[in-house]
Amino acid sequence: MKITFNSPVILIFSSICVAVYLLSNVLNLFTSSFTLFPGWYPDSFGWYFSLISYTFGHADMNHLIGNLSFILLLGPIIEGRYGGKKLTLMMFATAIVTALIHVIFFNHALLGASGIVFMLILLTPLGNFKNNEIPLTFILIVIIFIGKEIMGSFNDDNISHFGHIMGGIVGAVFGFVFNAQGKTKGDNSTKLPLT
Repeated sequence: MKITFNSPVILIFSSICVAVYLLSNVLNLFTSSFTLFPGWYPDSFGWYFSLISYTFGHADMNHLIGNLSFILLLGPIIEGRYGGKKLTLMMFATAIVTALIHVIFFNHALLGASGIVFMLILLTPLGNFKNNEIPLTFILIVIIFIGKEIMGSFNDDNISHFGHIMGGIVGAVFGFVFNAQGKTKGDNSTKLPLT
């Protein structure tokens, strides 16, 4: 038996999150580089960087472990289904869409990979999706996870429930689009080019 590097995108992303946590929370370095601050600063390179880099930053060890538990559990399933390129695209899209809407509508800082976690959660039950069918497990996941975040959004708990909801929406959109087009990694029924 040997250990395999079974899910490169997920393992690299998780490793960066751990490294950023150690740099920012333990060594107190580069803290602001991995936080998305409120406001619109199109003249600043750092602002563009933070539209993605905030997903690597985490407030504390519980925040990091909570996110990485889901990412390491669900990520390899999604990466195996869609491939590393599509997963990377989905992660970037989730980060950027969530960040842009956040800076438009909210006035507090944002950090963490929770949006990506919710993207993975909503993508997982769509593995068996076929045209004109919606898996019951997908509906139940939406009710449980997104419903919980909607209810939580009324609490003053320092959690970006909106970021969770946006991640879930982006994941659901990608799941329906990729599956409807028959473009999953293991699907040989179509000759559409892979991206």
